[in-house]
Amino acid sequence: MAGTTIDIESIIDPHALAVDIANRWSTWNSARSSKIEEWKELRNYVYATDTRTTSNSKLPWSNSTTTPKLTQIADNLHANYFAALFPQKRWFRFEASDTDSDLKIKRDIIQAYMQNKLRQSDFVNTTSKLINDYIQYGNCFATVDYQRKVTEFEDGDRVVNYVGPKLVRISPFDICFNPVAAEFADTPKIIRSVLTLGEVQRMIDTSADKEYMSDIFNKMLGNRGAAKGNDIDVNKSEGFVADGFSNLTDYFESDYVEVLTFYGDIYDTNSGKFMNNRVITIVDRAYVLSNEENPSYLGRDPIFHVGWRDRPDNLYSMGPLDNLVGMQYRIDHLENLKADVFDQIAYPVLKIRGDVEDFDFEPNARIYLGDEGDVGYLVPDSTALNADFQIREIEAKMEMMAGAPREAMGIRSAGEKTAFEVNQLMTAAGRIFQHKTAHFERVFLEPILNAMLEVSRRNMDYEDTAKVLNEDTGLYFFTQITREDIKANGKIVPMGARHFAERAQRVQNLTTMYQIKASDPSVASHLSGKEFARLLADELGEPALFGENIAVTEQLETQKVVTEAQVEFEAEQEEKAERGMQELEPAPEQAPEEPIE
Repeated sequence: MAGTTIDIESIIDPHALAVDIANRWSTWNSARSSKIEEWKELRNYVYATDTRTTSNSKLPWSNSTTTPKLTQIADNLHANYFAALFPQKRWFRFEASDTDSDLKIKRDIIQAYMQNKLRQSDFVNTTSKLINDYIQYGNCFATVDYQRKVTEFEDGDRVVNYVGPKLVRISPFDICFNPVAAEFADTPKIIRSVLTLGEVQRMIDTSADKEYMSDIFNKMLGNRGAAKGNDIDVNKSEGFVADGFSNLTDYFESDYVEVLTFYGDIYDTNSGKFMNNRVITIVDRAYVLSNEENPSYLGRDPIFHVGWRDRPDNLYSMGPLDNLVGMQYRIDHLENLKADVFDQIAYPVLKIRGDVEDFDFEPNARIYLGDEGDVGYLVPDSTALNADFQIREIEAKMEMMAGAPREAMGIRSAGEKTAFEVNQLMTAAGRIFQHKTAHFERVFLEPILNAMLEVSRRNMDYEDTAKVLNEDTGLYFFTQITREDIKANGKIVPMGARHFAERAQRVQNLTTMYQIKASDPSVASHLSGKEFARLLADELGEPALFGENIAVTEQLETQKVVTEAQVEFEAEQEEKAERGMQELEPAPEQAPEEPIE
C-alpha cells in the first residue's frame, strides 16, 4: 500500500554546505556526460559477450555481430604495458640524494620495506587495474592510504592482517572535478562512494568526533524511516537523487548510503568563511558528516591522476581506443555484410514468374508450374566477399594508431612483411609505446610510491620485520625496521618503462666492448676486467655477481675442496691397500695339540 506524498526538504532540513557540495557534484558530473557515454560505449565493446547488442547493424534480417577487435587491442596493450612497467622482481630502487655513510644501509632497508609492503598490499594487482583504466578510459585515478587491519578476539589475542601503506584505485566514474581547470592538482575534487549503513557506523566508531557524527547518523536514519512507505515529492527532491537508484524512495528504503568526500577550498555561505584545503564528507547529499583540515603531508589532496592523451582544453584525457570506435563500426559493417551475402547464397531469393502453385521451400519439395510459369533464383552480388583485404587494412590502422601493431605485440604471421618493414613498424610503435609507459611511470607510479613511503614515515608506530638484501655481499638478512630506519634523503624511482630499456642498451654496449676486448689484444690492454664485471652486475641488478677478485677466491676455495677430497681419497686407498695386504698374508701355522692322557 502506497503511502502519502511527502516533502523531503521539510523532514531533511539539509546543511547548506552539503547542498553546495552535492550541487558541485551534479554540475561537474553533467559537464562530462558525453565523456561518460563514450566510456560506457567502449566498455560495452571491450566486455561484450552478446555482441549483437553492440553492433551498429539496424536491419532486422541482417547479421548483427561485433568482431572484438577493440578487445584484442586493449588486451595486447595491457599485457605489454604491464610487462614494461614490471620487467623484473626488483623493479624499483631508492636513489639517495646525499653520501651519508649510513645511507647505503638505509637504502637497502627502505627497498626491502617497500618491497614487503607492496607485496602484502597487492600493489601490482591494483596497478594492473589502473593500467586497464589508462587504456580503456584514458584516465586513471588513485589515492594512498595507511591501513591498520587487526583482528581482535574475545580472549584478547590479536592477529595483524596488514599494517602499512595501501594504493587505492578510484573509478573514473566515481570522481568529479572542474574539467576546465588549469591543473589537476589545483581543482577541488569530489569522490563518490556507496557504503552500507554498517560501514558508515564503523567509520563513525573510529572517528575522533564520534558524538557529532553519531547525531548526524541518527538524524539520517530518522529521515529514512519517515520516507519509507511514502512517495517523495519529485520536484522537491531533485537535488537529493543519488546515482544508481531509480528514485529517492528506492534509495531511502535500501541499506546503502551515498557518501561524497570533498577535497579542496570552499566558501561556506552559512559562516561566511573561506575554508582552505579541507576534507568534507557528506551523506545523503544533505548532511555534513565531517569537516576537517586536510591531513595530507602533500599540502593538497592525496589524489593522483594520469591521462593517456592529454587535451589542452580539458583535464579529461583521451584513451588509445577513443578514436577507433568508428573503425570498429566499419569492421562490423563489412563482416556482417559478408555474412549476409553468404546467407543469400545459401538461401537465395526466389524469382517466381507466371502460373505457379503455392509451395514450401524445402528439400525434395515439388513445384507445379503452369504453361507460363517459371521459378528461378536471384543471384546475389558476391562483391562483398572480397572485403577481407579492406578489413585487414582497417585493423592494421587501428593497431598502429593505438601504438599496438601486431608485429610489435608478437602476433605477426610469417612472410607478411619484409624484415625492414617489420623493423620500421616496431620502431614507430616502440616510440609511442615507450612514451605512454614512461608517462604513466613518471606522472603516476613514481609520486605514488614516494607518497606510500612518506605516509609510512608519518604513521609507522611499531617495529616491522623485513628480509633485506645487502647489495655489497649479495646476501639476505632479517632485520627489525622502525620509523627512523626508513627516513632518508632521496626518492623511490621505478626501474621499468623508462630505465629498463636504457639499462638493456647499456648491457648490450658492455657486452660488445667485452667481445672486442676478447678478440683484439691491443684493445684488451686498455680495458679493466674488474670494472667491466662491476658495471655489468650493477646494470643487471645482481650485486652478488661481483666481488673484487671473487673468481680467484672461488678458484682457491674450489682447489682447496679438490685437494681435501684428493687427500681423503688417497687415505682411503691406502687404508684399503693395507687391509688387502693383510688378507693376502698366510695365517701362522699352529703346533698340533698334544693328546690328553
